[in-house]
Amino acid sequence: MGLGDVLFGRKKLKGAKLDKLFALSTAQVTLESELGLKSSGAAAVVFKPLSAGEFARAEQELDELLGVAAQSSGSEVRRRSDSYGFQWLVIRDPDFEDLVTTVHLVSSELDARGFGEQLLAALFPFEGKDRRVNVVYGFKLGTFWPFIPTGSNKERDNAEEMRLKNELEQELPIEPDLERWLGLFDAPLD
Repeated sequence: MGLGDVLFGRKKLKGAKLDKLFALSTAQVTLESELGLKSSGAAAVVFKPLSAGEFARAEQELDELLGVAAQSSGSEVRRRSDSYGFQWLVIRDPDFEDLVTTVHLVSSELDARGFGEQLLAALFPFEGKDRRVNVVYGFKLGTFWPFIPTGSNKERDNAEEMRLKNELEQELPIEPDLERWLGLFDAPLD
């Protein structure tokens, strides 16, 4: 942050931290074999909407990016919006390694094209015997956290999230500040 930013109250947003995303690939063994959670075959990258000027430039770049990501990985990549106006890039691939790699590729390309400050999180849904469990990666923090919606009134299963935190903290850099565990309700994964 420069002197002008301090004087005029502007803050520079943190860029994306992409380096720890691949830790999820190694944690998949624990998620599947020890916790009984299998990847749903989908993931998503969510980012803040852009200003009108940025959006015009980014629209074409995003379409190019989706084409490159799909071609290089074989994954299906689609763009969606949610009810809050956030943009989602939804990735589908039955191979979990390819899924994580494509999320990293999409995020890296957005960062390289100057949109790293807009990146918020990546969402990885897993299916269990009787529940859906999400693992979220926060781009600004470079950390993971579990997110388990109960399906009613935007509530979460905090006890199960804490149990998963304890199970996964040896495998993943888990966000220590529980107040930063963003709930990604109503993610447009369909």
